[in-house]
Amino acid sequence: MNQTTVKVFKFQFLFSIEIKLSLSQPQKMIVHRIIPSRVKDPLTRFKPLKNLTTSSSPVFEPSSSSSSSSSSASFSVSDSFLVEKICFSLKQGNNNVRNHLIRLNPLAVVEVLYRCRNDLTLGQRFVDQLGFHFPNFKHTSLSLSAMIHILVRSGRLSDAQSCLLRMIRRSGVSRLEIVNSLDSTFSNCGSNDSVFDLLIRTYVQARKLREAHEAFTLLRSKGFTVSIDACNALIGSLVRIGWVELAWGVYQEISRSGVGINVYTLNIMVNALCKDGKMEKVGTFLSQVQEKGVYPDIVTYNTLISAYSSKGLMEEAFELMNAMPGKGFSPGVYTYNTVINGLCKHGKYERAKEVFAEMLRSGLSPDSTTYRSLLMEACKKGDVVETEKVFSDMRSRDVVPDLVCFSSMMSLFTRSGNLDKALMYFNSVKEAGLIPDNVIYTILIQGYCRKGMISVAMNLRNEMLQQGCAMDVVTYNTILHGLCKRKMLGEADKLFNEMTERALFPDSYTLTILIDGHCKLGNLQNAMELFQKMKEKRIRLDVVTYNTLLDGFGKVGDIDTAKEIWADMVSKEILPTPISYSILVNALCSKGHLAEAFRVWDEMISKNIKPTVMICNSMIKGYCRSGNASDGESFLEKMISEGFVPDCISYNTLIYGFVREENMSKAFGLVKKMEEEQGGLVPDVFTYNSILHGFCRQNQMKEAEVVLRKMIERGVNPDRSTYTCMINGFVSQDNLTEAFRIHDEMLQRGFSPDDKF
Repeated sequence: MNQTTVKVFKFQFLFSIEIKLSLSQPQKMIVHRIIPSRVKDPLTRFKPLKNLTTSSSPVFEPSSSSSSSSSSASFSVSDSFLVEKICFSLKQGNNNVRNHLIRLNPLAVVEVLYRCRNDLTLGQRFVDQLGFHFPNFKHTSLSLSAMIHILVRSGRLSDAQSCLLRMIRRSGVSRLEIVNSLDSTFSNCGSNDSVFDLLIRTYVQARKLREAHEAFTLLRSKGFTVSIDACNALIGSLVRIGWVELAWGVYQEISRSGVGINVYTLNIMVNALCKDGKMEKVGTFLSQVQEKGVYPDIVTYNTLISAYSSKGLMEEAFELMNAMPGKGFSPGVYTYNTVINGLCKHGKYERAKEVFAEMLRSGLSPDSTTYRSLLMEACKKGDVVETEKVFSDMRSRDVVPDLVCFSSMMSLFTRSGNLDKALMYFNSVKEAGLIPDNVIYTILIQGYCRKGMISVAMNLRNEMLQQGCAMDVVTYNTILHGLCKRKMLGEADKLFNEMTERALFPDSYTLTILIDGHCKLGNLQNAMELFQKMKEKRIRLDVVTYNTLLDGFGKVGDIDTAKEIWADMVSKEILPTPISYSILVNALCSKGHLAEAFRVWDEMISKNIKPTVMICNSMIKGYCRSGNASDGESFLEKMISEGFVPDCISYNTLIYGFVREENMSKAFGLVKKMEEEQGGLVPDVFTYNSILHGFCRQNQMKEAEVVLRKMIERGVNPDRSTYTCMINGFVSQDNLTEAFRIHDEMLQRGFSPDDKF
């Protein structure tokens, strides 16, 4: 028998032994590995591996989506030979290892890594070679877990985390499968608990906090310990997104496990109590943790001071701040900034200035955050002198203002109409080395739009785009509002189309601006088309949009469409406001639909909505237009008895109503009542014009002249309507001399005759 025949015989003999042993154990899968030796007995060259069905760890069952379902079914003799060859090649540093890797399956990967548990250099070499030659190798959770253990033991945490992320992101892989696979490979890879710390941290960094919490629970159920640092990362992230109850669950499990908490844990849980609004429980919690030897630090005090300040509980904040030195802590810049910000936000600007002065006396240097709080509050109050004083003090201390500081200053001056000052601060942004953002540009654009300087606003907008600063919805809305106010609807429609072409989705305010613009120009069809577009795009409809449409159709007297819009608003469960009722009542009264107006009035009262002066005036107008001024007066007296305070329009409407009914005595009586009983009301030009109109219609020109002189004596300047009424009265009496005299007086006062002359 030659040498070749012997080798074939040996292989056939070994193969027959493998089959025989496998068939003799039908209930268990026994995997054998070849142990190289010089022993002549072939049977001694086989040593059974760990029985996969009797592992101390739970059996790992891959999910249906796992790529290893077929490969995990068996571990053949050829796999054993392959593992031996790979291990031998790795030890020898052979370059032909790639030829062996090409035949690898996930179970063989696990076996190679088990063999490398005592030689991490070989394990790393294997992982690197596999990743280099076959980056898309179809791993199972089991093979990835074995790699993770080896990498963690080798200190290659970044690479281990990459493998964890790969495992976490695999479709259909549950937290149970991941934890079980790490558990089942744990001891065979000689691993340690830092693997589980890394698992929790990886979930947290990937912002998969619910999964992190589930993995933590599974690990604790298996008796594994997670370090306090990893636990802090988990509970800190849970608190940050508002999942406070889950955070407390993790904290309680930490306490039960005997893992020692630290001051970071303490601060996280104090923050959790503050965020949950349970400030009263902080004292009890601090007492409990101090019994464990953990004491508050300056972060604890700052957290509590911040919580009290944000709620406006400034006395409690000051009490803690004053207690800090006794505990060995000095309030720092952050502490003072927190208190100053709290005082400013709750309208206690003068007290904030006192704290600021105390901060300076303590030797601390304020930063841009300190000044930002003071500037924002001073700007909100509209105090230009104080604001400029604070800004000047900031610059004198070499504190560079941030964009929020500059935007506050610019907003103050644009609101007051001082565009030169606003532009000066805009230029200062660039001088300070800052790049203006869309907020800065939008504030200035808004200022020019308010002034009606649309061309300047559009030039700024072009500059903004050239600087690479993108326009957002707020910027578009600002310019659209300016265009609509100037009745430039064509330009507004073009800008709106540009906005949608740039994939910016308009909000309800955008379309309400355009609807209002079209309504004011009488383009009600265009307004309704925009309204329908809002519905189609599922843009949130609000009461302001409905009020705009109601007002548009109400003013043109289209009551039927106005009522349809009202019904649509109610069907969408959008509650009408007092303004909504006022618009509808006014529309109904203007068309003489007094009965319907009263029905709407009664509905409003039944919903405990207090009538506004505008609604009451609309009802009075309805009475007067239907020729029932006396009923209007009775209605006014009834409302006054119920606490309603009328205005000039209330009386003027009634006065004009009685004038139209030629009841001049009643009209005069209301003027006197207006002057004597209501103290604060002074007849205006409309009041006198109504009386003049009545006298002129009745050809009582002497009485009319008396009213005109009395009007001028009381400092009420006549308008063109006043003079036109007087001229027409004299002309109707053929008294052209007086007519021309009044005409000349009108010209002297700067009024030109209208087409009624």
